[in-house]
Amino acid sequence: MSAITPEEIVDSASISAASTKRKSLWALAIRNTAVIFGGAILLVMLVIAILAPFLGTVDPTRIDPAARNKKPGTEITFRLDDGQTAKRTVIMGTDSLGRDVYSRVLYGTRVSLMIGVSVAVVSIAIGLVIGLVSGYVRWADGIIMRIMDGLMAIPGILLAIALVSIWRAGLITVIFAIVVPDVPRVVRLVRSVVLSVREEPYVEGAISVGTPTWTLMFRHILPNTVAPLIVQGTFIAAAAIIAEAILSFLGIGIPPEIPSWGNIMAEGRTLFRVFPHNIFFPGVFLALTVLAINIMGDGLRDTLDPKMSKKV
Repeated sequence: MSAITPEEIVDSASISAASTKRKSLWALAIRNTAVIFGGAILLVMLVIAILAPFLGTVDPTRIDPAARNKKPGTEITFRLDDGQTAKRTVIMGTDSLGRDVYSRVLYGTRVSLMIGVSVAVVSIAIGLVIGLVSGYVRWADGIIMRIMDGLMAIPGILLAIALVSIWRAGLITVIFAIVVPDVPRVVRLVRSVVLSVREEPYVEGAISVGTPTWTLMFRHILPNTVAPLIVQGTFIAAAAIIAEAILSFLGIGIPPEIPSWGNIMAEGRTLFRVFPHNIFFPGVFLALTVLAINIMGDGLRDTLDPKMSKKV
């Protein structure tokens, strides 16, 4: 039999500890009321986003001048593609162009969730790599953190507005504009974790047996950033959804032809006092989604934080 090397002993110990910790954290998470409640609402929103073509009554971009500004529950007559007429009830009313608010809100769920998840994933991916380098490579730390401090000195929404104004408005542009202000926050979080973990005995042991730098970072240090990044990701997703709604409400975010909650509210703000349903329904969906993400994030924070998990 071949002898076990010191590297294999260190790797086995760290992997075993990480596996045990993940199992215990998962057991605590599924018993946390906030995680379950927030996750249930998000699951409903996800189902709505996936089944929007089947749950919606009509094409969300279809314009019907004869059905403009109808209040919720109104029965309207519309013309079918074959020239025949039919009647239907508009559940959430129609906007100033006669488009069905109900269908637009359902399709808007897709846009908001896509942007929230995309911004969280991209921000964490970029911030994780930069944070690992900043926390472990001492000579690069000062340069990287000064750049991050410069980005954080600019209010996030103002930086996003400036970036969107430079390029043509679109889904990719909005995601990029929201990602840039969020990356420095992820970098600072990962850097703080790396600076703490690199002093742990098992990391020092890995260094003493000659473990390569990249192996050390991705096998021993990276797993310790997962828990805080999961929590940070939820808050980034919630903030991204709000940021997209703000940009679209200002008319510089998602193009008007793509239904989004911000677009729907922007189009209904001029007639808000007379037809409040154009803002009320997308606003309720926006508030519920952001509330659910924040509640789940709080629950995950309480579970994943060693000091808080004792109280769960």
